[in-house]
Parts: sequence; structure tokens; C-alpha cells
Amino acid sequence: MTQYDAFLDIAHRLADAARPVVRHYYRTSVAVDVKADASPVTIADREVETTMRAILARECPDHGILGEEHGRENTDADYVWVLDPIDGTKSFIVGKPSFATLIALCHKGKPVLGIIDQAITDERWVGVEGKKTTLNGNPITTRPCPTLNQAIFFTTAPELFRGPQIAAYDALRNQCRQPMYGVDAYAYGLTALGLADVVVEANMQAYDFCALVPVVEGAGGAMCDWRGNALSMESDGCVIATGDRTCLEEVVAITRNTLP
Repeated sequence: MTQYDAFLDIAHRLADAARPVVRHYYRTSVAVDVKADASPVTIADREVETTMRAILARECPDHGILGEEHGRENTDADYVWVLDPIDGTKSFIVGKPSFATLIALCHKGKPVLGIIDQAITDERWVGVEGKKTTLNGNPITTRPCPTLNQAIFFTTAPELFRGPQIAAYDALRNQCRQPMYGVDAYAYGLTALGLADVVVEANMQAYDFCALVPVVEGAGGAMCDWRGNALSMESDGCVIATGDRTCLEEVVAITRNTLP
């Protein structure tokens, strides 16, 4: 037992409540709106977050919430839930089951509990600080990969890197064994499961990465920003995950050199 287990049941209920909404709209002709940052959003994104927020309002009224679709609420609280109702909306829109619902609990800004939930494939990764990560209740672990030249490297899309970040992407792509693209948060679940090795992304928001940290680290991997610093709600959104902590040093050496 850890001090965060008391909130794990609530996190599961959030994921359980999200699933029927996701399934209802999946592979239907949902209308797509474009947000101010040019990213797409659907009624499914908004309904999933509304559903989860209603549960939190009942169960944890003194906690804060940061959600992609409905913003900040009481985020100065010690405990803040960070929600991405559908991470990978572009994949959801085209019916590709690589999107996920992301649920995180942060304590004083630090991610301590995370869920990656894929409603269509019925997969749920759960990470809690101090405990082993599970996939559908079964403990999982990352795999050895001590050097980047042995690594399967994931990123969502090359075009998400901007300016000097492109040099880091180019170096990673050229030095890894195999680059892979287009699976959003699912890539971090695959890394935790021992099927991939490195994920590097840029220009993310807290709701994109907070849930991933306990999942990857609880499976034996590591996550940090491009300078090698621990991730928090206030991190700049340039994120690294590796299954093997030895490989992390090599990746950080590349990304750090491209920063101002």
C-alpha cells in the first residue's frame, strides 16, 4: 500500500466512466472543431472530460483539476487531477485505435498516479508511485536497451518539432535502430510493456504527459525533460521516456545540446 492507493479506485472509476462515451462515438461521423492552437476537438473529447469532472466534483471537491478541454480549476491545491479525455484526437477521428484517455494525479505538482486507458482494445496501464506498473492487472516491465543504436524510437510526428528541436529529432532518427511514428500516448504504454525503447516529443502540455510518468517509471523506465530534469505540471513540454535508464543519458546528451 502507498499513500496514493486511496485515490486509485477513483482513477479507475474515471477511466470506467470514460469508456462508454469513447465507444459511443468511435468510428462515427463526429463533427470536428478546430481549437485556437489548430488542434482538433470533438464532442467525444468534451463529453469524456465533463463526465470525469462530475465524478471528481463528488469524490474530491477539494482537489484541483487541469483538463485539456475545460481548463483549470483550483490548481493551487496540493492534489490536482490532470485529464486528457482523448490523447490522439486525430487518430480517434480516423478510427485508428492508438488514442487513449489519460488520467493523472499530481501531488504538489509531481505526477504520482497515472492511467493510460484504451477503451477499444480494452487495455489499461496503471502506474502508482512506489508500486509496479500493471497492464490489465498484470505487472509489466521495460526491456534492456543500453544504447540508442539498439533502440526502437517513437515520436508522434516529425512535424511537431520546431526550430532547433528539429536537430534533436534528426539525430535521434539517424542514431536509433528503427524510428516509429503516430501512436501518441500509446507509445509510452508499449515502452512500459517492453516492446519499444525510447519516446521523445516536444511542445506537449501537462495533460499530455503527466499520466505517463508513473506508468513508465513503475515499469522500470525513466522520464525527464530535455535537460534531464524530473517532470512536473510546470515542465516545458519537451519530454523523454526510455525503458532502460542507461539509454536515457545518451538521449539527454543529444536533446540538451539543441536547447538555448
